[in-house]
Amino acid sequence: MHRHGPWRPRGWSGSAAKTVPTEVGPVRIEVPRDRAGVFEPQIVPRRVEGFDEAIVSLYAKSLTTGEIRAHPAEMYQVEVSRDLVSRVTDEAVEETEAWRARPLDSVYPVVLIDALYVKIGKGQVANRPTYVAVGINGHVERDVLGLSGGTGGEGAKHWSTVLGRTPQSRRPRRVHCLLRL
Repeated sequence: MHRHGPWRPRGWSGSAAKTVPTEVGPVRIEVPRDRAGVFEPQIVPRRVEGFDEAIVSLYAKSLTTGEIRAHPAEMYQVEVSRDLVSRVTDEAVEETEAWRARPLDSVYPVVLIDALYVKIGKGQVANRPTYVAVGINGHVERDVLGLSGGTGGEGAKHWSTVLGRTPQSRRPRRVHCLLRL
């Protein structure tokens, strides 16, 4: 076999395989051996932008850790460890819990309530309501006060039950106007 040619300049000594540990799991790279000194090293990003969001999106669609790991393997031929998937989803759960525990204003002049219907289920899909309460504070800023999954309708009695499930510590002290959209 001819060792030198347009695709293999003189001074090139092949390459060596190396496994680099990254946050997305081990990545195998080829490191060129270059006697002529013409190779310029490049920085390899440790994590692809938007990768965490993609994992969280798949997690939100009720995929298992194994199914989430299979997605980048099929799409990009990249192995992702179970540990990475668990860390990313755990961070998302922690952020959600911090959001749910955030302090709310004590007074909301206007509170809007509505039900958004979402298709839920694997195999047999059903439209289920997600009850949403949005408060508008004195600075005319919107604040999601709560989200609640449900199975029933949108009548006054049902809304009374939904709003009654809100813990006392999370309820505004005063609401001037409650509007159902």
